[in-house]
Amino acid sequence: QVHPMESGGGLVQPGGSLRLSCTASGSIHTIRVMGWYRQAPGKQRELVATINEGGSILYGVGEDRFTLSRDDAKSTVYLQMNRLSPEDTAVYYCKARATVLDDKHDWWGQGTQVTVSS
Repeated sequence: QVHPMESGGGLVQPGGSLRLSCTASGSIHTIRVMGWYRQAPGKQRELVATINEGGSILYGVGEDRFTLSRDDAKSTVYLQMNRLSPEDTAVYYCKARATVLDDKHDWWGQGTQVTVSS
């Protein structure tokens, strides 16, 4: 099992910045991809950014404003979000994809709320 845990959400004014953190525990040696998704009220969950074990990053929304990074020693990925707008308001979820032999399993964190409002 893998347990991602998010932190760093909160209320920020438009144009501001936030950094989210996601730390994985458990069978971290099985993680192949780790990253962030978000879900706004009434909308589907969407990709923000992920990083695979080789270090390749895939961006979804906010590519020009968001930066994903990783600290392997801490089993943590970070999402730096700049120039936030009210449209970025959502619950941000961390996902860790673990692979054991050919069996893939996605482990989700509980989510952290990001609210962009004046």
